[in-house]
Amino acid sequence: MQGKEDEFTMKSLKYIATLLIVVLVLSACSNNKSLYSDDGQVFRKVITQDISTLDTALITDAVSGDIAGQAFEGLYSIDKGDKVTLGVAKEMPKKSNGGKTLTINLRKNAKWSNGDPVTADDFVYAWRKVVDPKTASEFAYIMSDIKNADLVNSGKKPVSELGIKALDKYKLQVELEKPVPYINELLALNTFDPQNSKIAKKYGEKYGTKAHRAVYNGPFKVINWQVEDKIQLVKNDKYWDKKNVKLDKVNYKVLKDQQAGASLYDTDSVDDTIVTSEQVNKYKNSKALNHRLTAATFYIKMNEKTVPEFKNKHLRLAIAQAINKKGYVKSVLNDGSLASDNFTGIGTAKTPDGKDFASTVSSPLKYNTKEAKQNWEIAQKELGKKEFTFTMNTQDTPAAKIAAEYIKSQIETNLPGVTLKIKQMPFKQKITLELANNYETSYAGWSPDYPDPTAFLEIMTKGNAQNNTDWGNEEYDNLIKEANGSLLREPDKRNEALQKAESILLHDAPVAPIYQKGEAHLTNPQVRGLQYHKVGPDTTLKHVYIDKTIDRETGKKRKSE
Repeated sequence: MQGKEDEFTMKSLKYIATLLIVVLVLSACSNNKSLYSDDGQVFRKVITQDISTLDTALITDAVSGDIAGQAFEGLYSIDKGDKVTLGVAKEMPKKSNGGKTLTINLRKNAKWSNGDPVTADDFVYAWRKVVDPKTASEFAYIMSDIKNADLVNSGKKPVSELGIKALDKYKLQVELEKPVPYINELLALNTFDPQNSKIAKKYGEKYGTKAHRAVYNGPFKVINWQVEDKIQLVKNDKYWDKKNVKLDKVNYKVLKDQQAGASLYDTDSVDDTIVTSEQVNKYKNSKALNHRLTAATFYIKMNEKTVPEFKNKHLRLAIAQAINKKGYVKSVLNDGSLASDNFTGIGTAKTPDGKDFASTVSSPLKYNTKEAKQNWEIAQKELGKKEFTFTMNTQDTPAAKIAAEYIKSQIETNLPGVTLKIKQMPFKQKITLELANNYETSYAGWSPDYPDPTAFLEIMTKGNAQNNTDWGNEEYDNLIKEANGSLLREPDKRNEALQKAESILLHDAPVAPIYQKGEAHLTNPQVRGLQYHKVGPDTTLKHVYIDKTIDRETGKKRKSE
């Protein structure tokens, strides 16, 4: 009888969920810009958090960066297989001065969505804006390779001395502090995108806070942004390569409840959504289910400034070693994620001999209850206390709640006397508190912006805006400095320095790595040309189209009637 009752309950719940989604869809269809309509070439995607800004100088989170990546275009873009392709630049940089001077010619047919030409001055304006201390860009450090960038950002030189100049309307000169082997990939990041100075100056601090407070030079333009609800893009008819953009619209729906995303998929209302661990099993035989492994690492960052106890190395080690990460990715995530003991994600970069960098550094942060207890006992003696309570910030989503509860259970079970309190909040608030150094611990993630270990390791140097743990290590900082300077022309020695730096970081454990992010998606088999990236922006939608000759259920070509 129990089985029958369960079956009835599941059917009832599914019916109710379907009704709710139908109501959602019907209400959306009441206006001519329906989020869920599949008329024409439209890609409809669920995202689990809202964007924070459309100002490329201020973007710090992956979702904002991904959507901006569809609406803006820099000198270069990331293409299939994470290869660099031409954007506004009509050729790869011409290098001189030992690789420290770049001359870049721009396309003369690149335009903003308001019809203005994209010029060399637009790049000069945007880059100066990033490093200007008045902007307070948290990503200003990413420009450190540009001549004088750090001096400008610290207020020691005027913005006019940043190493970028317009030689003429369509020619840029970029001066570097030193040769950078991954410079093309770096220049493909959102932070290096141009801005239309006329529009940016018009809106000032409000630039990029609404869809209409920006103009766009990418394949798409943002026409609607309803906070915590939806973002809508349309094909940019002023884009220089519009003939190769097949989509008419891109519609994003913000849904913190991933189960609701699956219900929308089941009613043919969206084309792509991330699904929960429970749903992975439900859809295991579906043609729509697919997995991807990103290079993003998720970890607990511990703030030594607000919690003096975190200055104790043994306490940090105890927390990092007390969590069963394999159990976590299997029972909580079930989405292709990998348990991780390292900071640099697998797939970020190769060593000179072709190995994955992350696999070459041994970590002391493996799950080990015995070592965790030993480190906790040492910490208790050194701190002079038997009990310790701290708070961990996390997102206000059902999935984040489940994840945090698992971590709480592990830490409290394996470290007797330690109490973990969970504080849920909107993503934007969580990030704001981190950047203000106003938190105790935070469940955070980081994705590499370019294919080099420094994409991870540099953010933990002393003074980096992203290193809001108050941790610092002089030897670590010096190794990163050498890797970015004197060792650039000695790849083997540079690799050794970076391996040593990662080892120092792991043995000091200012962060406790948990997992490398995987994603389980339901993706409409009709969606073609979708590119995922491990480095830089999450996706490229420029080449996406919806092949309606394919059956959504079977993933096969429909038979002609």
